[in-house]
Amino acid sequence: MCLKIAKLNIGLFVFTFYIIFMFSNSAFASVETITLRQGDVNEAVYALQNELKKYGFYQYDVDGKFGLNTRLAVVQFQQAVGIEEDGIVGASTWQALRNYSGNSDVSRGRYDRSYGGQIAAFAQKFLGVPYVWGGSAASGFDCSGFIYYVFSNHGITLPRMADEQYNFGRHVSAAEIQPGDLVFYSTYTPGPSHVGIYVGNGQFIHASSAAGEVTLTAMSKPYYQARFLGAFRIIR
Repeated sequence: MCLKIAKLNIGLFVFTFYIIFMFSNSAFASVETITLRQGDVNEAVYALQNELKKYGFYQYDVDGKFGLNTRLAVVQFQQAVGIEEDGIVGASTWQALRNYSGNSDVSRGRYDRSYGGQIAAFAQKFLGVPYVWGGSAASGFDCSGFIYYVFSNHGITLPRMADEQYNFGRHVSAAEIQPGDLVFYSTYTPGPSHVGIYVGNGQFIHASSAAGEVTLTAMSKPYYQARFLGAFRIIR
């Protein structure tokens, strides 16, 4: 009698697991025909966020709202699997998610440093470019315009002003700062009024009005050390 009950319980467990598995795959398949982009709010975005979170690309609330953090996660996933990094979830991205094995550098915790290093290296190509108030082009930058330009060239659209860029992404402590992280300072006005990109070796790159150009500065410099507000990781 006990053996029959045990077999029955095992059978029920296998059947239940099969139903759940088939339902989840069916539910996922049902959204694969929907193209998603920033600004969308629907159940397909919810499914997308769940998949991205499962593999470590998305670390925020699963809320069905395709905001900036979701777009950044999509771009990072697209970069990891070698497809077009446009932040839009179309057929190729859905297919890549369905086939993804979780064996990329992101899932092993090394992707941040690689991608952040790319951003830091790209930013340093503009050393010596003149400081121009309101500038956000390679002919001249102000501090936030420089950040906006660098990240835009990596498929990441940020707000234009430093105080709006502040608090985007994930806050990291001073001890955790890695290349590609944004560092914020309170300079000519209270609050986040200046921003740069950490490039490693205790230095950050920024469009400096004092220097009159894009320059490298040590974070240990007393002026900036006293005005440091915090760092944020835009990439995962």
